Amino acid sequence: MTVMVDVTTPAPPQERIRTRTWAAVLAACVGQFLVVLDVSVVNVALPSMRSDLGMSAAGLQWVLNAYSIAFAGFMLLGGRAADIYGRKRMFLIGLGLFTAASLAGGLAQEGWQLLAARAAQGLGAAVLAPATLTLLTTTVPEGPARTKAIGTWMAVGAGGGAAGGLVGGVLTDLLSWRWVLLINVPVGVLVLAGAAVWLAEGRTGGRRRIDFLGAILVTAGLASVAYGIVQTEESGWTAAATLVPLLGGVALLIAFVVVEAGTAEPLMPLRVLGARAVTSANAAMFVMGSATFSMWYFMTVYAQTVLGYTPLEAGLALMPTSLAVVLGSKCAPRVMARVGAKNLALIGTAIAAAGFGWQSTMGADGSYLTSVCLPGVLMMAGAGLASTPLASLAITGAAPGEAGLVSGLVNTSRTVGGALGLAVLSTVAAARTAGGTGPEELTAGYALAFRTAGTVLLGGLLLMALWLPRHRSGRRS
Repeated sequence: MTVMVDVTTPAPPQERIRTRTWAAVLAACVGQFLVVLDVSVVNVALPSMRSDLGMSAAGLQWVLNAYSIAFAGFMLLGGRAADIYGRKRMFLIGLGLFTAASLAGGLAQEGWQLLAARAAQGLGAAVLAPATLTLLTTTVPEGPARTKAIGTWMAVGAGGGAAGGLVGGVLTDLLSWRWVLLINVPVGVLVLAGAAVWLAEGRTGGRRRIDFLGAILVTAGLASVAYGIVQTEESGWTAAATLVPLLGGVALLIAFVVVEAGTAEPLMPLRVLGARAVTSANAAMFVMGSATFSMWYFMTVYAQTVLGYTPLEAGLALMPTSLAVVLGSKCAPRVMARVGAKNLALIGTAIAAAGFGWQSTMGADGSYLTSVCLPGVLMMAGAGLASTPLASLAITGAAPGEAGLVSGLVNTSRTVGGALGLAVLSTVAAARTAGGTGPEELTAGYALAFRTAGTVLLGGLLLMALWLPRHRSGRRS
């Protein structure tokens, strides 16, 4: 009788599994930190960039929007690429492009060069960011451990926003604005080396084609709509300079939906939106992003142009606000285990809306405590509390083979909301200012922007109450 011998490959030692898991968590968190850092780190450097490169006020907005629109528009592509070609591979490609673009931006000699580098950074971030969240969701088992990992990921990302103001202020004051971009280069190189050695590859296999046409259509559509909104400041809503890009952008976005419905291998399978948890959570993320992303821009400009803070002082002034979003994100998993994801999202959004309402009472001679610190803490603590349950709800509704896609969709919703929200709220502020440059006029414009954002959040609160499914996380471990 033939003796059957088990020649299967033995399972790797538990210690090696733990090492790989920690490597994935660390890489995911550092990658997310860099992606979010580059949204906020440039804020305090904007006045210096404008004076050094001779940029207009509208051009200054595009230092932020060039990054965020490329980031949002290509993120679905990055999420799908991570599923098909491997999370480690796309993590390395995204981080490599992000690092190279940071170097190019730091060396820019003209405004258009800076904007091009920021767009390239956004493309690298679009590949990198979905891979970071997918590394977590595919490495850490579902349940309390994954909820904690996502909470840590959200907190570290929020920490990028927290560090951005301070790091940007220090670098701009002590060196120059260029170092807010150049600082990414040594960090990126170090993480690339570590990730190449310690990360394990993973993919879902299957389809090998990527919908590049869809990615181009959605990115061009978003950029065109944002450009049209910005044009309203100078030309008004009925001018051809506004209507052509607005209507063209809408047409491109409609074409994107048609292409996705007709192609066999879409970038964004429309069936994914059939899951209530995915659709409602992403809609809520869009609303949250449209209000909270612009907060950093307006608070930084208010602190420097109205209150007279230096870049370093502005960064220090926003530190409590930044730490509040980190604390909110870190506390969210524990609170969510007690009250449920939907309830926590509602609570966080209500707190954020209260903060925006308070901030809208700001004055040209406002004190730090009541015009910057306390309302900022409320705004960002609420945003931190709401973001983790919304991300958790969206990922819970994803099929196993589409984790990267839904991860990209979560980040896309938040970032698209942020880019369009900044364009809209900047237009609202400019309309109220009516060309005035005095402290009172500028403050009135910023206050109206915060009031508008708070109203948007109240609308989002109603949307979440009616649409989000009820879901309780597992018990705390």
